Amino acid sequence: MTNPCRESKVESRKPTLGWPSALDPRPSTLAAFTLLEVLIALAIFALAAVVLGATYVNALNAYEAVSRRNAYDADLRFVRSAVLTEADRDKVEEGGDLDLGENKRAHWQADIAATDTVDLFSVAWTCEITDPARREPYRVTQNFLLLRPTWSDPVERTKLLDQVKQRILELQKVAP
Repeated sequence: MTNPCRESKVESRKPTLGWPSALDPRPSTLAAFTLLEVLIALAIFALAAVVLGATYVNALNAYEAVSRRNAYDADLRFVRSAVLTEADRDKVEEGGDLDLGENKRAHWQADIAATDTVDLFSVAWTCEITDPARREPYRVTQNFLLLRPTWSDPVERTKLLDQVKQRILELQKVAP
């Protein structure tokens, strides 16, 4: 008599890694990808690589543009500080040129208008930076208010101060 447990052990043996065996009653088939599946996987991978490459190039271009902009902002601050420290209004209205180094030049001009407040001026400042690395110059126009007692005309200043005094006196009369 044969032992049924022993027979089932022999029959339940399975070959490793899908290799055919004399003990395996099933037909042998190897597990593998078809050519179509491989081509689709390669197409998906190529598409992802193109998208990631384009994103990387865009990030590099944006970084370069920001660094250029920061360099121009530093140059603008330098030129604006030269304008803001000038005590003579006529020199500021004439404009000027500054050498910024690295073959860059700045040309600036300012239009100055008095306001209704004593010693306060409205300044429309335009600056153009020429850089050999760029085809077109970098242009900026800024408007700001500037407090400059040295720019005031003494007659106009006295007139504005008298108007302010009159307004204060009128307000004091109205207030209980």
